[in-house]
Amino acid sequence: MNAYTGKILYVDLTTGSYRTASFDETLSKNYIGGTGFGVKMLIDHLKPGIDALDPENPLIYVSGAVSGTMVPCTASKFGVFAKSPATGFLGEAYSTGRWGAELRMAGYDILVITGKAKKPVYLWINDNSVQIKNAVHLWGKTTTCETEEAIRKELGDQDIRVSCIGQAGENLCKFACIINDHYRAAGRTGLGAVMGSKNLKGVALRGTNSVTVAEPDELVKMCKDLYERAKGPATVKYRTLGTAANMLTMNAQAALPTRNYQSATFENAEKVSGERIKEEFVVKTQGCSACPCRCEHIAIAKEGEYKGAVARIEYEPLMAMGPHCGVDDPNAIIKGIEISNQYGMDAISIGIVVGFAMECYEKGLITKEQTGGLELNFGDGHAMVEFAKMIALREGIGDVFAEGCKGAAKIIGGGSEKFANHIKGLEMTGYDIRGLKTAALGYAVSRRGADHQRHGSYGHDLGGKVDRYKAEPARGKIVMADEDLYCILDSIIICKFTRGIWNGPYDDIARVYSLVTGIPMTGEELRKTGERISNLARLFNIREGLTRKDDTLPYRTMNDPIPDGVAKGSYVSQEELDLMLDAYYEARGWSNRGVPSDEKLDELGLSDYAAIAAQAR
Repeated sequence: MNAYTGKILYVDLTTGSYRTASFDETLSKNYIGGTGFGVKMLIDHLKPGIDALDPENPLIYVSGAVSGTMVPCTASKFGVFAKSPATGFLGEAYSTGRWGAELRMAGYDILVITGKAKKPVYLWINDNSVQIKNAVHLWGKTTTCETEEAIRKELGDQDIRVSCIGQAGENLCKFACIINDHYRAAGRTGLGAVMGSKNLKGVALRGTNSVTVAEPDELVKMCKDLYERAKGPATVKYRTLGTAANMLTMNAQAALPTRNYQSATFENAEKVSGERIKEEFVVKTQGCSACPCRCEHIAIAKEGEYKGAVARIEYEPLMAMGPHCGVDDPNAIIKGIEISNQYGMDAISIGIVVGFAMECYEKGLITKEQTGGLELNFGDGHAMVEFAKMIALREGIGDVFAEGCKGAAKIIGGGSEKFANHIKGLEMTGYDIRGLKTAALGYAVSRRGADHQRHGSYGHDLGGKVDRYKAEPARGKIVMADEDLYCILDSIIICKFTRGIWNGPYDDIARVYSLVTGIPMTGEELRKTGERISNLARLFNIREGLTRKDDTLPYRTMNDPIPDGVAKGSYVSQEELDLMLDAYYEARGWSNRGVPSDEKLDELGLSDYAAIAAQAR
């Protein structure tokens, strides 16, 4: 095989041993890489019912199918998989930077880490050399400023790439993430806590091997075309303002989560708009390996107590720590994002959790004494930043909120579960879906919980392709198609910011895959592979206890209408959700309980997993 190394590295931290194994073209073609490899390896290597923080929950790193090649906007991406501490279901997160390409150049497509070290360690992979090294001196250190640089200095090579956790992961915060290359995060589903549960501070990589492709001349021709497309109108938003451009758009559409989703519009949205951030705070734009888009907008706080704080600005964290917490000071938001990176927390979840805590405080469910003297009111940027630190360190009542919205609501009680905004235990993201009915279905059935990145179905609502306020059976096929395509994008792994440059899009992607790997692939085969991966992910979640009742939405989404803006009065009723769920399950060939049929599993080559479905029927 070209591009693929065909090798899996297994590391057991309990015994301190490692081994390698090979895989062939069958796994490559049937599961591609990224999501496909991650889901396949997890369902095959995790014992059913294991707790997410059990040492035998495997932490799995996977490269994309074309990692390390010249294909634009794909070269450095990688995925991380484990059972999620946040949801108890499939845990998956993706990052970029340079780490993913380095894994392949070190000689591996997949890294599987099991067990628990007796004391803190980090894994050092230098081509064929694999070492488990002492990290006691690194425990308690932040990610970007301390751990990454300390490991590089210790090993004497500034080109080493490090994927590591901060204090949030060490303290098993349920939404702890894994950071690499200073600003990049495998952010969602709490996989930093899985790393922390293993006493694993990080994974350092150095790879010097070449990555070969099957047809270099033809690939060069196609990549030149793709590079030109990637510099065109399909990506102009990302090159100019970045995803922060969404702020004013969501506000105008009454889809901007504000004050813990109590409202869908923010009166001070202009103060935290992408336009203002770009003009007054952004000091540099940069891009990932083999990417012409340069979508990373690096901002510095300019004044006040957080002057000098540095962060990469994206819409989701900007929303979560801005309007969602009622905060309109970009300086405090930049500091909040910086704290998330340094302590290793999902920058979306921490903002949603702090906003939830603010509503708990204003409703009298938690007190000033419990918050360490912080007046945790909406709009207080200082309180937001300081409480985020308390959560990462599990100090005081921060220990409760480190369990995430779902876990904290169970402890706090007092009706707080009615405004704890999560799905399957994963905090909501930056779209108020009460007036986005297609997106609402996508969120409800998302395999990793509240998520816009597993389907992208908000695009149909906001783009005017459907009546966003109306629930219809046709939304089932729409969401299914979106999910299957996104499975492929996350298996290759292609940056979704460039999803508009691919013609077909399956035909273009299949051609690139074949030119790189030498494995014949048609667009239709690739589409079917996306469907296969979606179904296998569903089977994993079913095996871990998921039922139809988990395909639901937050209480507020289904009971509290949007109070203002163009979407005023919108919400998703149980009747509407059931209608769309039934249609989605039917489109997928699943039962009305959301279980794949034997016929569907046979069609997709998944009959080996039929027993999982049989037990759920």
